[in-house]
This record gives sequence, C-alpha cells and structure tokens, in this order.
Amino acid sequence: MEPSFPPAIIVRHRKENPKKCSVIPLKGRPGIEFLNYPLQDKFSREGYIRLAADGPHLSTADVHLGILLLDGSWRWAGAMEKDFSHVPPRSLSGFQTAYPRVSKLGTDPDNGLASIEALYIALRTLSRPLEGILDNYRWKAEFLYKNGW
Repeated sequence: MEPSFPPAIIVRHRKENPKKCSVIPLKGRPGIEFLNYPLQDKFSREGYIRLAADGPHLSTADVHLGILLLDGSWRWAGAMEKDFSHVPPRSLSGFQTAYPRVSKLGTDPDNGLASIEALYIALRTLSRPLEGILDNYRWKAEFLYKNGW
C-alpha cells in the first residue's frame, strides 16, 4: 500500500501571467490542487506548511504535512504571505534557480526559486512522487544540473 499524503496546494495570484507560470502544466494532476488568490475564505486546512523565502528549513520531520505553495510574482508575495501567515513557513535555502529572473523593483530574494522548482525540492525532500513534475519546465536540465541531480 502506497503512503497517502495531503495534496500539495498551489494558490495562484489572479494577476500571475499564465504564459510565465511554471506550475500551470500540473493542473489536473493527482495530489495537486489549485486555488485562486484571493481566496473567498481564510485558508483553514490543518497540517500544512507554507513554502517561504524565510523560516525554518523544510526537513524530513515535515514528511506527514501538506505543502502550500503561493504562486505569484515577488511583488505580490508580501500581500499573499500576509493572508497565509497562520500557516507555518518552511524555507528551501541552499538551492539555485535556473529561471532567468529580472526584477525591476528589486523584490526578488537571493534565495528565490521558480514555483515549479520550489515544489520539486519540497516533494523531493519529503520523499513524494516526482515523476513528470518537471516535464514541461523549460529550464529543467539546467535546474537539475545546478543542484547536483
């Protein structure tokens, strides 16, 4: 019997450009749910951690928890994070992005990752299925290479 994990939840900002969105190809995939931001009601699912630029490092101690990923540009990240501040944050420091980022506002953190990269790292760290996660990611090979996979 395969272990059962809570679904990964991706909350997409309504203004996020779908052409630049790295996680859209995962829509309809088992084990991943999409919600649109702003939510109608406060996020109230128990047993979730939020992937964030700051906070304790995600570890195997979090293996039974669900993953919450906020998907939007860094300029909207602050507002989104405020609405989900009650969900404990976990950081993914020590990894390199392959996504070519250009921030006119200087809002990208040094340890910023593309949403698909953050999701892949979190799933890998928690020993969850990875098959097909990066299949549609344009910078897949470079991302895997940069991080020694």
